[in-house]
Amino acid sequence: MGALVERSCLLARKALFERDLEAARHLPIQDKQIDQLYRQIEVECVNLMALQSPVTQDLRLLSAMMQLVRDLERIGDYAQDLGEIAVKLFPYPTHACMARILQMTDRCRAMLAMSLAALADLDASAGLEVKLRDDAVDSDYEEVYSQLAHQTNVQGTVEPIVLMVLTIRYLERMADHATNIGKRVAYIVTGQRS
Repeated sequence: MGALVERSCLLARKALFERDLEAARHLPIQDKQIDQLYRQIEVECVNLMALQSPVTQDLRLLSAMMQLVRDLERIGDYAQDLGEIAVKLFPYPTHACMARILQMTDRCRAMLAMSLAALADLDASAGLEVKLRDDAVDSDYEEVYSQLAHQTNVQGTVEPIVLMVLTIRYLERMADHATNIGKRVAYIVTGQRS
């Protein structure tokens, strides 16, 4: 599931910054696969809880896993949303803020990769390090939002500005979900919430 979500994020990046409309068309297909896996994993976790009477550590793993897959599913949803935005932005010239939004996108993708690596290794400290990257994404969001919101020389339609504001909001939320995954990994390993 994590690999599919990472692939969706890559497709969203291609759609937005390489203006690859074919990548945008693949996102709904990927999202359906992600949603299906999410439901399957959730049902399997519930069944294990109900039928196996897990001990404390196993129960912690199952409950955290159910929340973690929800975070992954939401990141996949946001990637699909970014693909839809890319299609709407396609007719417009590339805005100067897109370079900074690309940087923000790459930070989010790195955070997702870090959180998935922490999960694969069950590395609590690596999971908590993801939060440190979130501050940079939050800063990107504030700065780009300010640039977009305070433009005074807007000519023509404001649609591209609105779409870019939505883009940075979705990216900020993706980073938050990647942070949650990292925190959940730490919880699985240590039993302590951070």
